[in-house]
Amino acid sequence: MSMLQMQLRDLVGEEILEQILSSFTKATGLRAVIVDRDGKNRITSKDFPDDCEFCTIIRSTELGCSKCEKSYARAGKESAKYGEPYIFRCHAGLVAWAAPIMLDDEHVGSIICSQVLMWEPEEFFWQEIKEMCSSLNLDLEVLMEAAKKLEILSAERVQGAADLLFFVANHLMKTGMTNLQQRREIAEHQARLGEEMQARKALESVVKEIESRSNRIYALEKEQELISAVRKGERDTSYRLLNELLADIIQKYPDDSKEVKSRLLELIVLLSRAAIEGGANLKLILSLNSKYLEELNNIDSIEDQCLWILKVTHEFIDSIDKSSDIKNLQVIQKSAEFMRKNFNKKLTIDDISQAVYLSPCYLSKIFKQELGCTIMEYLTKVRIDEAKKYLRNPRYNIMQVANLIGFDDPSYFTKVFKKSEGITPSQYKRKAL
Repeated sequence: MSMLQMQLRDLVGEEILEQILSSFTKATGLRAVIVDRDGKNRITSKDFPDDCEFCTIIRSTELGCSKCEKSYARAGKESAKYGEPYIFRCHAGLVAWAAPIMLDDEHVGSIICSQVLMWEPEEFFWQEIKEMCSSLNLDLEVLMEAAKKLEILSAERVQGAADLLFFVANHLMKTGMTNLQQRREIAEHQARLGEEMQARKALESVVKEIESRSNRIYALEKEQELISAVRKGERDTSYRLLNELLADIIQKYPDDSKEVKSRLLELIVLLSRAAIEGGANLKLILSLNSKYLEELNNIDSIEDQCLWILKVTHEFIDSIDKSSDIKNLQVIQKSAEFMRKNFNKKLTIDDISQAVYLSPCYLSKIFKQELGCTIMEYLTKVRIDEAKKYLRNPRYNIMQVANLIGFDDPSYFTKVFKKSEGITPSQYKRKAL
């Protein structure tokens, strides 16, 4: 197994990776694979494991596979260098695009989507493919028949699919790193629980009498602190307090798993109440409670019970975070809609934040967290996308296009467009017409 597969499996999970690729295919009709930085060790969708007929023929030879890997590696490197989707023609002449997968600013792999055409092929195109594939010693007539079955996509569909893969790749690693960090934190808290237990045993003979009168007060205080920490979504504090409460429970009932189970049921009630107060969905919490009661009933060992309540606490806090994420997503969608409707105006961050009734500072923060870009960078992307539409229309010149998308200065528009697309508006217009 490659280092990329190890990293992604640890960070995200193989089933989720396969589901992402499968969902992309179902939504777009296009097939994507995940490769490492050398273009090798492909991860494919379990629902759509096969290449198209054309690529199956190409990859039937060792040289064909090697050339595919080199194409993927080069495209992945370019996409990582520029930090955006990279659209290219593969060694066999098909249109493909790559979205980089970054881990701690290091390029570890790419999501590749290919097997399409972007124009109605003419005779010179078939000749070009034959020349590009001549070294593979294949039946070129059979290969040409397979190529004729490929879907022809518009430039807008290709760009949209490339952008979608780019956002998926970024969200994939963001989510994966968050999950990995959470698992590490739980492991650390398990170690601290063991340390806490050892410390309690060492002091047991000295403070036994005192604890018999103060344990309940201590537990009540810790329970209130735990409720407050969970309500605020403070993971570290929640796990620390939970470990202290578990240590107290196990010390009091060291060999009585039924009594420990009874105390954990009380903790579930406290945790669910804290999650609801923190903003979690009431229906979701009631559903979780029902599931937890059934799970706990089937756990008999004290050690497994303690591991289980840590997982439950993690999921309750997640329910609060997900509620917050949904609200953030709705705000971003409303902001994006406002920008798309008013891109031709002189918008400021204050204008956009007022439209969604949030402070500029908070709106900027959630844009950066969820999309990885600033509000004004997103607005610029909207304007550039609109500019492309106008540039493809021969009725408009560069100055008119600049004015239509909200730029008073055509030279500044040219500078922004070139930074975004790598070519000037004039060059783009000549290619498009």
